[in-house]
Amino acid sequence: MSAEPWQSARCVTASGMRGIEAAAMASGVGEAELMELAGVRLGHALAAFFPVPGTAVGWVGKGHNGGDALIALGVLRDCYGWRIRLRRVFGEQEMAPLARARLADHADTPEFDAAEPGCGRGALVCIDGLLGIGCDGSPLRGPLEAAAAEMNGLRSRRGAVVAAVDLPSGIHPDHGGFPDNAVRADVTFTIGAVKSGLVNPAAANAVGAISLVSLAELRAKSGTGPVMICPQYPCADPPARPFDFHKGMAGRVDLLAGSEFYSGAAVLASGGALAAGAGLVTVHVPRAIHALVSAKCPPEVIVRPFGSLEEPAAATTDAWVVGCGLGDGWGTELVDFIAGTGVPTVVDADALNTLARHDAVEKLGTRHLATPHPGEFRRLAPEIAGLEPLEAAAAWADRSPTTLLLKGCRSVVAARGRDPLVNATGHPGMATAGQGDVLAGVAGAL
Repeated sequence: MSAEPWQSARCVTASGMRGIEAAAMASGVGEAELMELAGVRLGHALAAFFPVPGTAVGWVGKGHNGGDALIALGVLRDCYGWRIRLRRVFGEQEMAPLARARLADHADTPEFDAAEPGCGRGALVCIDGLLGIGCDGSPLRGPLEAAAAEMNGLRSRRGAVVAAVDLPSGIHPDHGGFPDNAVRADVTFTIGAVKSGLVNPAAANAVGAISLVSLAELRAKSGTGPVMICPQYPCADPPARPFDFHKGMAGRVDLLAGSEFYSGAAVLASGGALAAGAGLVTVHVPRAIHALVSAKCPPEVIVRPFGSLEEPAAATTDAWVVGCGLGDGWGTELVDFIAGTGVPTVVDADALNTLARHDAVEKLGTRHLATPHPGEFRRLAPEIAGLEPLEAAAAWADRSPTTLLLKGCRSVVAARGRDPLVNATGHPGMATAGQGDVLAGVAGAL
């Protein structure tokens, strides 16, 4: 994969973004051209996110975010058949010259009337173009406060969807702090590069989903720091399979999973490994639940019973997934199993709890991937678990050779010597038991 999407997805501060913009202009890209590029890409990104044309209302502030919103509205109207409306928050003469110039394209665009009946098809999308990276996180005042309240009210009372341009108005671009009266977005379209404040989990309820509007002209050309995993940059492309590929070339994944009360975890984790492309999946389960798990697993999955851990320990495999639904009560025999796998190993759930209970976290090495949720992480590393997820993951990477996947609404992946990754995909509908088991299986296959 080229460096461009990687650098586009790198998180930058407001000053870093201004430096990127200045570099683009120094290379010969004019400020008006940058706005045109950003607004057009934003319009197409909005249309891709909302594939059924509806009604788009642009809340236009004084600055360039307002100009981006105006251009995007034109794209939605002219290219995709959307009905568009305007909500100008300031007088024309108060607007920045470039944003004011874009108003000429909307001489015939009606002002939004909240009492106007809907179009009966598609979403009502409120495009928040009030404030951008110049915001300092202070409470909104005057017409900005009223405009934010109107958008938030339409969202709560009429089911409108709020789409923020670059940042939800009111949010601090660097750390994600925001006042009570900030705009609450359902999706934020961050332009050029990811603003650091967006990936702070504390800002999630203001930011919503994150969509990267990538522009080659506005990408970070170098730097360190978090990188966002998103559909526009999935982090790694799967290798192409040759035509004569067979299951033996796709890898063997073995799982140690399940218990009397959590037999479903073995089924979900092995299904995740199978769906992610593993050539041969074997799940080792306690003898007492063998028949139950066998009846529930996909027919391609091999289900092997064990009486002691010496039996699965003798298996030949390319990767292990250990811990999903194993239950409590394991002693040092499970610690020894994890330490002795000898191949890449995903350590999840009750395997992590067992390591914490026996004060054996140091048994994890470079071949292990630890996948705790916040509660498991508190048991695993109590002295750093109170930090913000990115800080906690960085502290883990400093002290442990093991790759960490710290789960949450913005899951963080950290490894020593590597830039941390922040996962911006997913949605609240995924908050259900078993998701972690599937993830562990997928990670094992990968």
